[in-house]
Amino acid sequence: MLVFCFWLFLGIVFYTYVGYGMLVAAWAYVLRKTATPKPLSSTFEPEVTLVVPAYNEADILAAKVRNCQELDYPTNKLQLMFITDGSNDNSGEVLAAYPEVQHLHIPERGGKSLAENRAIQHITTPYVIFTDCNTLLNPEAVRAMVTHYQNPRVGAVSGEKHVLNDGTASGSGEGLYWKYESLLKRCDSEIYSLMGAAGELVSFRTELFDPLEKDVILDDFIQSMRIVGAGYKVVYEPKAYAMEPPSASLKEEMRRKVRICAGGWQAMSRLTFLLNPLRQPLVTFLYISHRVLRWSLTPALLALLLPLNAYLAYTHQGIYTVLLALQVLFYVASGAGWLMATRGRKAGAALVPLYFTMMNVAAFRGFGRFIRNAQPAAWDKAQRAVAVPTITI
Repeated sequence: MLVFCFWLFLGIVFYTYVGYGMLVAAWAYVLRKTATPKPLSSTFEPEVTLVVPAYNEADILAAKVRNCQELDYPTNKLQLMFITDGSNDNSGEVLAAYPEVQHLHIPERGGKSLAENRAIQHITTPYVIFTDCNTLLNPEAVRAMVTHYQNPRVGAVSGEKHVLNDGTASGSGEGLYWKYESLLKRCDSEIYSLMGAAGELVSFRTELFDPLEKDVILDDFIQSMRIVGAGYKVVYEPKAYAMEPPSASLKEEMRRKVRICAGGWQAMSRLTFLLNPLRQPLVTFLYISHRVLRWSLTPALLALLLPLNAYLAYTHQGIYTVLLALQVLFYVASGAGWLMATRGRKAGAALVPLYFTMMNVAAFRGFGRFIRNAQPAAWDKAQRAVAVPTITI
């Protein structure tokens, strides 16, 4: 029985992090080769509102406004809205220099979800795009996203997140993770629908945007998955991307990961209808494979694999001894990578074990915060290596 459990656990872990990627990559490739894409008009230019929630971001607001003004889209059809609820810096003074920008502000801080809920009440355009203040968008972003709305079954469009690699462990690890995650997102979208949008750059049909609960942590994820549950598709558009600097340190990256995992548990508790295979079987398969396993079952199985492997190595030896040695080596490399990174050195070959271990430790810590209801929806700004990307686009 223990032997069966070991190989079952190992198989699920492999499927979650490797097998699923191989499966959807092959699946999407076949669909790409056999499907006949419907042509989309290049002259489709509907009115759009670009919303930027910003909390105490006065030092980068001007750069963000300029970036929005440089987007390749008719200015008479692109409305800019900044919402700075709760900010107590001089954000209002900075934005006052741009009268063409609609500025919403109240003294109370309710978090990103409530800010977006309030912003949507002022939007009259059929489509809305949300983007983070500490990112820069490529000029084609708006045009590339809205073109998908020519398909009436598309309810939301997600852009791609680009993490600027600064050579640090946090930057290299986060960048590597997002390259793989972007591949999975692209495949999910080609198969049927994206399993959760990226909050750095996401668009919705305004009529489908439902006000979120004030305690929602992953607003972008829950909003987009509720749209999927309503029968619409969320499309992934890599030609629209948001460039973001990496976390300032590994500890800051861990703090961000823990928050995401706490939000993941909260999302799973509120999206239970997606687990019903009789309702939307393909959505259930993609959702469980891409999200649920990674946030819940697989980290627990990883924790059980080490002691189970140790017992089998003691009683059976052979292959189990080899696998135990590989597991121990993997976690030793992870620890060594953490030490090197916290001392300002590059993690090198230990980068993958380090980031993988961080992700799964964050899943446990995030679960702890979820069951204690200890993760606030509004939280302190993540410390990034630089305030905004210092590149020209």
